[in-house]
Amino acid sequence: MEKRNIFKIKSIAIILATLCAVGWAMAFPLIKVGFSAFSIAESDTAGKTLFAGIRFFIAGLVVIATALFMGRSFRIKGTKDKLLLLLFGVVNTTLHYFFFYMGVSRLSGSRSAILNALGSFLLIVLASLFFKDDKFNASKFLGCILGLAGIIIINLNGSGDLFSDISLMGDGMLIACAVCSAFGGILTRVVSKRVDIIVATGISLTVGGALLLLAGVIIGGRITHISFLGVAVLLILIFISAFCFGIYNQLLCYNPVSHIAIFNALIPVLGVVFSCIILGEPFMAKYIIAGVLVATGIFVINKKRS
Repeated sequence: MEKRNIFKIKSIAIILATLCAVGWAMAFPLIKVGFSAFSIAESDTAGKTLFAGIRFFIAGLVVIATALFMGRSFRIKGTKDKLLLLLFGVVNTTLHYFFFYMGVSRLSGSRSAILNALGSFLLIVLASLFFKDDKFNASKFLGCILGLAGIIIINLNGSGDLFSDISLMGDGMLIACAVCSAFGGILTRVVSKRVDIIVATGISLTVGGALLLLAGVIIGGRITHISFLGVAVLLILIFISAFCFGIYNQLLCYNPVSHIAIFNALIPVLGVVFSCIILGEPFMAKYIIAGVLVATGIFVINKKRS
């Protein structure tokens, strides 16, 4: 009797998608801690690029090692698939995290998580255009509205102005990151039909990380101050990348994209909680309201799933 794919089991998919959201939410404040521990200044673009490259290059090697241990197929048929993998790595890792690291160091951990979550809603819309099993409907529309409402509430300042202090190098970078994240989700489904997704994930992280690392070195990136805290934070971030991408990409392959992507709306809610705990940012009652709205949006999108 053939074993059922655990990633297709609704209860397990919910738990795993939530764990991925927890991991990525925790990464926002940890990156800021890592920059401080390695003495990487806010204006040090080269140093941040190098830091990102090291993280994802090693994370990719971890995923590749895992794929080897699991006996996954490394077969890549031809030039077309190789170019597709390269595109996957550039969009999903190199560009995605270049924009991410540039933006996150210039904004609060809370605001960074909020802007980055926009990619989840864009992915839900794009999935309805690219995949027949993921048509946009009233439930998805309502779920997105609830999730966006939570994000808006969590980002309102005391004056109620959502768009105050917007900057190209801060907010602009995170919005570009969100766009890359959305298209990366689409590419995940496309790539998985041609290459084993664990192998593809490992290669994309390794190649994307190597390009970031190389770019960081070329433009003068140096990490001159090494501390125990910095190394510990970097190792945690490497684990988050390897685990979350390895799990999340499989979830996207075996489930309607919208049912999984909406869980990323939890990231800003969890992100502000972790920012409060790790960075000492103030906790506000509106975060609870936002969490309820996002959770309701997730429920609405997934409630009719068999």
